[in-house]
Amino acid sequence: MSQDSQHGRWTISSKPESQQARNETRGRPGGKRRKDAEDSAGWTLSDSEDDDGGVKSVRNPPNTAPAGPKAKTAKAEKERPPSPHGRLYYLDEPQDFFESRLPSLNHTYRFYLNKVTGLERRYNRGALHIRADQLIISCVCLTSTLDGFPSQFNYCFDISWMVEQYPPEDRPVLIVHGDKREAKARLVQQAQPFPHVRLCQAPLDIAFGTHHTKMMLLWYEEGFRVIILTSNLIRADWYQKTQGMWMSPLFPRLPEGCSASAGESPTFFKRDLLEYLSSYRAPDLQAWIQRVSDHDLSEARVFLVASTPGRYVGADMERWGHLRLRKLLSQHTDPVPGDEEWPVIGQFSSIGSMGLDKSKWLEGEFQRTLSTLGRSSPRSNPPMHLLYPSVEDVRTSLEGYPAGGSLPYSIQTAQKQLWLHQYFHRWKASSTGRSQAMPHIKTYMRASPDFSQLAWFLVTSANLSKAAWGALEKNQTQLMVRSFELGVLFVPSSFPVDTDPFPVSSSSSSSSGFPVPFDLPPTCYSPKDQPWIWNIPYSQAPDTHGNVWVPS
Repeated sequence: MSQDSQHGRWTISSKPESQQARNETRGRPGGKRRKDAEDSAGWTLSDSEDDDGGVKSVRNPPNTAPAGPKAKTAKAEKERPPSPHGRLYYLDEPQDFFESRLPSLNHTYRFYLNKVTGLERRYNRGALHIRADQLIISCVCLTSTLDGFPSQFNYCFDISWMVEQYPPEDRPVLIVHGDKREAKARLVQQAQPFPHVRLCQAPLDIAFGTHHTKMMLLWYEEGFRVIILTSNLIRADWYQKTQGMWMSPLFPRLPEGCSASAGESPTFFKRDLLEYLSSYRAPDLQAWIQRVSDHDLSEARVFLVASTPGRYVGADMERWGHLRLRKLLSQHTDPVPGDEEWPVIGQFSSIGSMGLDKSKWLEGEFQRTLSTLGRSSPRSNPPMHLLYPSVEDVRTSLEGYPAGGSLPYSIQTAQKQLWLHQYFHRWKASSTGRSQAMPHIKTYMRASPDFSQLAWFLVTSANLSKAAWGALEKNQTQLMVRSFELGVLFVPSSFPVDTDPFPVSSSSSSSSGFPVPFDLPPTCYSPKDQPWIWNIPYSQAPDTHGNVWVPS
């Protein structure tokens, strides 16, 4: 079966869709499977938006196969798990990749990219890595050890790898996850060798929802820190993908006797973080809720934008999802002259079902939210640019085709919304050196027509889907959200900038301007470009490791 589009011709397996889905979930390849890939279950974990706007967990994505005859690949050594990315993926990084102290950072915005192996050293300057001596413990000038227990909120975990990132002391760690049934059993099994690791299951009461939030709460003798990020807690997410994070200041403890409302920031970050933690209805989080209450978060300069599963009516509709973002943009941004020409930009790593045409959700709800500037009524929709990697972007990436395992846009969804692809733009990031580091980061923003200024910027876990952002129901009187998501919004009024919009930084190491992780203006797809579809084969051209893509 073939499908024509303005961006190429897709060839689709003739298997029934349900059979394809079962094979994808098991990760069974279409051809002979290499032993090293077979042993790598869980290393390219991803979330996949299904056709109904829900999300299915895919533990083993479609496999790669050698482009030609090669000697049998030797099994990786015991000290490092096998990788679908090839042995080169596990070459030892230079020692300065794991600096013993944080580099000189631009603390104006506290937004950072991750370090990426295989780049020129200058592109990793100012970037962060999870390794204990860099992010987990030695933030800013802290020399203390963790006092108390940290919490890790995430979608995918490799617990043994995560534990390696902490100092050797076995201090308690709380993992907040959304796994159920077999997936939960696997996570419990992973945790068994580590008695100091505790598990807390997030309530997912609506079908196809996921716990997609990625947040660290880190405790120090001097206070605590919040890190909201886009990386899963698996090794493959931290080395050759583009990821982002917001790292809070160190929040100190309030003096004894302070009121419950003390230590609030101008952005009400403390109130909103407490509300988000309370939405889990989890006894295991009560200690953290109390700790947050006892601390001074007044230095936070970002707004929290969260999603939690549920159906919301009345004023509660503006607490979560894209209506929360719409409310914040209405209250904390101002219209600019000619704002109808200021494009909105969305960049993501997964795409859900948008409906039969743009009016159903993308334009009718989401674009309206992204177009909000101040309290004036929305004008005609401004231009919209959606950044999502093309097949060529993935093929020529540092990881090659396996990078597509974290870009789960399915053919079943894509062929129902060909209209969406007119908005697509390539992943280009030469200014940060990350054009070949495929994005797992998710960002949304509003830019000036010449792309030199930003009206606002959001980094989040939320992909382009109704499950993540919510969708209106019952004649727009109810918002339904399926998943847990979390991000932070930057608006100029909360930061010391000379002009109303943010100036855009020209590079990741620039000391002025907002550090946008990709090139502006975005590069539109050419007629020959195709969006990456992860469950169809790509066998005409090998990737950077000499492999082709052979899905189940």
